[in-house]
Amino acid sequence: MSLVNPEPAAGASRPASSLPPSFHPASASPAPSRAAAYGCLALGMALTGSYVALSKPLAAALPVFLLAWLRFGIAAIAMLPWLRRDPAEPPMTGRVKRLLFMESFFGNFLFTLCMVSGVRLTSAVSAGVIMAAIPAVVALMSWAFLRERIGWRIGAAIACGALGIGLLAIARPDTSVHNAASDHDAWLGNLLVLGSVFCEAIYAVIGKKLTGTLAPKRISALINLWGLALMTPMGFYVALSFDFGAVHGGLWLLLVFYALAASMWTVWLWMTGLRTVPAARAGVFMVLLPISAALVGVLVLGESFSGLQLLAFGIALVGVVLATLPERGKAG
Repeated sequence: MSLVNPEPAAGASRPASSLPPSFHPASASPAPSRAAAYGCLALGMALTGSYVALSKPLAAALPVFLLAWLRFGIAAIAMLPWLRRDPAEPPMTGRVKRLLFMESFFGNFLFTLCMVSGVRLTSAVSAGVIMAAIPAVVALMSWAFLRERIGWRIGAAIACGALGIGLLAIARPDTSVHNAASDHDAWLGNLLVLGSVFCEAIYAVIGKKLTGTLAPKRISALINLWGLALMTPMGFYVALSFDFGAVHGGLWLLLVFYALAASMWTVWLWMTGLRTVPAARAGVFMVLLPISAALVGVLVLGESFSGLQLLAFGIALVGVVLATLPERGKAG
């Protein structure tokens, strides 16, 4: 999963395997209106925050490896049409294949393990605050590996993310929720969610090298297949001894929603919105990720805000806006 804007590095040339002029990764259907595009971007980010939060009850009912394996399996079936290669698409080079594997290893395999394991131990509210650091961490890694410039706003966003996460580190976990995590578990959960943020940032940096080579839907389908392959050995092993009858029907429906939202719907909504809205402006909608995660945590999962969590949440939102708000004259 990645909804980070897949733009090439500033001043960078296209890879050698760049698309021929006859191939365009977007579908031939008309681009949506600006209002519809804004709706797609907003819904895509809200769904992302929602499935991050709703993975918490799934992680409590299913072992992490089994949950991830089922997620990739369900998505693989649903994404079969996305595997079809466009006749004008150039053959994949060895470099592209290696990038696809790395994209899946960090963005699907490790991201899912860290995120699901982390949300299992910490609150959905805390997870939302930490994941608000994604734009800033992507910018930091783009600076380190793609030599992209970091302005004062990105630097301030990184500071906001660090301060928000630091406040979470000293905030006591929510004890009003049934089976609430201990202090130690909450720390470990927050660290795992932070690990998923770095996995997502690596995914985004690699994605900047891939988007000129393959269509976005095909990239999503191929890396999902790699995720399924990587997760199958442990997922199948855990499934052999798991009591599937102990999981009630509502959780199976939630699992299907989680698989489709994480692998398909959010990707399609984001790519559709980007056909009309410039990527720099679209990034502002990432503010809805921590908001939706927190709302689901409070309204659906029965969590509550502590004073420090609320402060950390506000600082995290400021960081998202600083990292994603387009500079004057560059929004397009």
